[in-house]
Amino acid sequence: MNTLGTAITSPWGSILAIGAMTLVTFLCRIAGVVVMSRVRLTPRLERGLRALPGSIIVATILPAVLDNGLPAIVALTAAIVAMAVTRIDIVGLLVGLGTLSVIRVLG
Repeated sequence: MNTLGTAITSPWGSILAIGAMTLVTFLCRIAGVVVMSRVRLTPRLERGLRALPGSIIVATILPAVLDNGLPAIVALTAAIVAMAVTRIDIVGLLVGLGTLSVIRVLG
């Protein structure tokens, strides 16, 4: 086995993987800052950038909700209502998780 293969399979393999992922994440974030510092922000681009976090959340959560059926849909609805009423993210998270937990406990 070569040196890289030996390092990956050793106990240090996980630490090396985490370090590599940290470095890549950092470089991606820095690259985003560098690229966007050279782009002129038009009103249309600004609106798109403001909408981006919401669309990422929907793209991440919606498939999981649809796979888990009615309990997940009810919990997501409760979380959305809680966030709309309070405008506090953590409250929406706690309400959604609490609702899902209660539904699963009750059957």
